[in-house]
Amino acid sequence: MTDEFDKLKAAMKSAPPAPDPEAKQAATALAMQAFDDQREENLATRQGLAEGARLTPEGPRKAGLLQGVREMFAKLSTKAGLAATTGIVAAGLAAVVIIPQMREPGTPEVITVNETPVGADDARTDRAQLADDDEARAGATTGASVPPPEVAQTEAAPKVAQEEVAEAAPVTEAPMEADAMPDVDAEAAPELAAGVAPARARKEGTGALGRIAGASQPMPVPPPSDGYVAPQEPDTEAFPEAEDNPVKVAAEEPVSTFSIDVDTASYSVVRSSLNAGRMPPVDAVRVEEMVNYFPYAYAAPEADDPAPFKPTVVVGETPWNPDTQLVTVAIQGELPVVEDRPPLNLVFLIDSSGSMNQANKLPLLKQSLRLMLPELRPEDQVAIVAYAGSSGLVLPPTPAGERSKILNALDNIGAGGSTAGAAGLQQAYAVAEEMTEEGEISRVLLATDGDFNVGLSSPDQMKEFIEDKRESGTFLSVLGFGRGNLNDALMQSLAQNGNGQAAYIDTLNEARKVLVDQLTGALFPIASDVKIQVEFNPAEVAEYRLIGYETRALKREDFNNDKVDAGEIGAGHSVTAIYEVTPVGSPAVLNDPLRYGSADASVAPAQAESANPELAFLRMRWKEPGESESTLLEFPITEGMGEATSETRFAAAIAGFAQLLKGSDYLGDWSYAEAIALANGAKGEDEFGYRAEAVNLMRLADSLSQ
Repeated sequence: MTDEFDKLKAAMKSAPPAPDPEAKQAATALAMQAFDDQREENLATRQGLAEGARLTPEGPRKAGLLQGVREMFAKLSTKAGLAATTGIVAAGLAAVVIIPQMREPGTPEVITVNETPVGADDARTDRAQLADDDEARAGATTGASVPPPEVAQTEAAPKVAQEEVAEAAPVTEAPMEADAMPDVDAEAAPELAAGVAPARARKEGTGALGRIAGASQPMPVPPPSDGYVAPQEPDTEAFPEAEDNPVKVAAEEPVSTFSIDVDTASYSVVRSSLNAGRMPPVDAVRVEEMVNYFPYAYAAPEADDPAPFKPTVVVGETPWNPDTQLVTVAIQGELPVVEDRPPLNLVFLIDSSGSMNQANKLPLLKQSLRLMLPELRPEDQVAIVAYAGSSGLVLPPTPAGERSKILNALDNIGAGGSTAGAAGLQQAYAVAEEMTEEGEISRVLLATDGDFNVGLSSPDQMKEFIEDKRESGTFLSVLGFGRGNLNDALMQSLAQNGNGQAAYIDTLNEARKVLVDQLTGALFPIASDVKIQVEFNPAEVAEYRLIGYETRALKREDFNNDKVDAGEIGAGHSVTAIYEVTPVGSPAVLNDPLRYGSADASVAPAQAESANPELAFLRMRWKEPGESESTLLEFPITEGMGEATSETRFAAAIAGFAQLLKGSDYLGDWSYAEAIALANGAKGEDEFGYRAEAVNLMRLADSLSQ
């Protein structure tokens, strides 16, 4: 057996033998003769079909539907029948599965039916079918005109058959029956009178049956079945990736340094996700932005205070761990009189690319900017630059008092094209520089979904460009719109490098909060490059962790380096930072002491005997806007310092809520229910309902997390 297979394999690999010349010539001659014979037969068959030709009774006989079916099955072998039926079933399944998927979801379709609906003639009996065949042949013999079938014939089909057609998958053509007679114009009438064969009718036009039934009227395609699932747009959202701050041992790493952050985008993104019925992406939750979203009634600076802001420290209990403490650093900026502010030059840099063509993007953006205009003074100026594929100046510098001109320019912006964000940034900064005069403030306000896909070769080049421009005093703030392709990571980076603020606008109420209620703080900084450094006392604090600010971490040496950029405090802004500290000897200590380390090496004798020992030492550095040298502010943090208020308790509730969303390992069994109870008891005055909204979001997250 193996030898036979080897021979077969060798034969298959070898070249085919050359054909015998005589056999080839004979086969060719037979083929040509068969071709000629078939041609003569075809010519004879066509006799009487040409226009004006004499009709004879020996014309081709038309087979009825049942006769054709019988002949077809008679000619089918067992294998051929099995193959044919299998192919028909497979083709039907393919049509049912594929055709609905090719249809654009949610788009109404209209097609023109050119054929009789499938099954319209099923009501005929075999006897009626044979009678039709006999009448057709008789008409061909006598030359009498055969009247076209009436529309009523189709309407007489059983109601059940019509319902089946309506529920069937949509098709562009129905199978044509063999004995159907087309209803064509007068020019083709002689052919109809002669009983033109079905093949000729199909040659004249595939819409013959549709014209018989009057089916050239548009017919709506039934909507997709319940099983149809519309394809979803790919989710290309990007958020900064940063590991949660770990617990640190005070004896090993006693110093914590970070930049302040007044951005609020994270809270709005979380709200958008929860209101859409899904938990937010973990990377989208930044604790410090969740906490700093809310206004707080912290103690404001007094006239003789050395800084334009006032830091307040409160040491209190931790809601989720009775064996640790929370150290809350609360900063409140002063709010100068609005009339004392300098003139403002504002450049709206609007993303009008194709990705902004959604209701929660460009239309919401326009509505948001409309809310902002009444807050500007007549001496302020506004310019608009749009970018999509190529950037352009939509509105040259215009006094804010000319609102109708500004609104008309906004209305004329449409979405389309790819995003050339870098070119737009360059033009916006150029316009801002032209507008700026001595003593004035210029700001670029970028409104986008963050989908930068065309422009400078890399985001790093855009960040470098923005860093260079901030030195001239023109700052950049970023407003994010829409979901699905939100590039939150790039928005955060651009705003940080531009000394501005990043916010996400998902509702018109959020636009009012950012662009109306907090406009002054967003556009007018009172302190620049604000850094915080806390040194913990290992004699009192065993461990600590900074809750949030992962993307704002600084090196220890960056604190005294005035060339290192940091965050800004705007007019009236409040900033909150929270540490969770574990006292020495607490059962909550996670790290074992070192075998060869000295726990008493860094204990100062004066502190050891103090009634209120120092837990830590707070240092802050900040610059006056426009200055290059920083000022130092410092004081100790002692045990029991400050008094917990509704403001600090609510901040703790939001910090716990954010950690629950991130799945933090440091909360133990603390739950959403406890966060809700804590926040409800600390809502305070809540003039605008922001805190009540947060409680509702906690309840929603609790339900979605089940």
